[in-house]
Amino acid sequence: MARLSVVFTTPGQVEVVEEPLPTPAMGELLVATHFSAISAGTELLFLRGQVPATMSIDSTIAALDGAVRFPLRYGYACVGHVAAAGADADAGWIGRRVFAFQPHSSHFAAPAAQLIPLPDDLTLTQAALLPNMETAVNLVMDGQPVLGERVAVIGLGVVGLLTVALLARFPLAHLLAVDPLPQRRALAVALGAHAAAAPAELTESATFDLTYEVSGAPTALNTALALTGYAGRIVIGSWYGSKQAPIDLGGAFHRSRIRLLASQVSTLDPRWLGRWDKARRLDVAWAMLRQVAVDALITHRLPVTQAPEAYRLLDQTPQQALQVLLEYPNPSRSNHYVHTGRST
Repeated sequence: MARLSVVFTTPGQVEVVEEPLPTPAMGELLVATHFSAISAGTELLFLRGQVPATMSIDSTIAALDGAVRFPLRYGYACVGHVAAAGADADAGWIGRRVFAFQPHSSHFAAPAAQLIPLPDDLTLTQAALLPNMETAVNLVMDGQPVLGERVAVIGLGVVGLLTVALLARFPLAHLLAVDPLPQRRALAVALGAHAAAAPAELTESATFDLTYEVSGAPTALNTALALTGYAGRIVIGSWYGSKQAPIDLGGAFHRSRIRLLASQVSTLDPRWLGRWDKARRLDVAWAMLRQVAVDALITHRLPVTQAPEAYRLLDQTPQQALQVLLEYPNPSRSNHYVHTGRST
């Protein structure tokens, strides 16, 4: 048998390659992937080569702890089942459904400590959105919304929409969703936003207590600054990579006492560490996956052999594609397809 893996070979170039099936080493388990979710914002940064070369890919994830250089394997949302166990590994894992922070591939070997068992009541497609939901939970924790506050979310990708869905469970005075794409604004309202607007349509200035910037566009931070009132908070969940833009920190900002808060899911804010750890936050993310209709965010399920097309969809037609899942062939079948293509 062979495995199929997604590789960013050069900036803008995606290939699906056939490789020997990995053999689990001592203490490792072999996982057959059913689905992997593409995280559009972060993955397109890596694909386009818009990530600082001085960084590691992701030092907090064992499977991604390497230098940023092409060819590059990326992704961190695989769901599947344990197909085999290496020597000294617990064979009781075989057959269990699991999630793993692994690059897109039909099979991978990993120790049990890197696998997360799936709750029985969640589907594989729901579980594939675990990293996005955990990020949304982290954003809400970092913003600490208060009863009666006015809150805005700028950027309605998957993380932005999940953040809207979680914020809608708070007794807020007003929840505004901002995005240039009407399809995404409609989804935000369906998930509980009180109103949605395109950036060019905004008329409310300096009236929000809490603003989330999750668009991935550095220029959107100026929109957040304009919306946020005196002593308000802006939670920056976007990662801009090497992209830069002028930010208006002159004028009114100097006297505004607005707080800019960096939020990233690989850590917890120290204020929570007396009672919280990543396991507790992950439990909350699982619970929220049960409560939010996340399947409504999945616009495409494509065979992994069509990965180049999946990235083209996300890059060139974001009005059509939101959450794209890669689907893997039945592990009992061999597959001999190798597809290549550009995604810029």
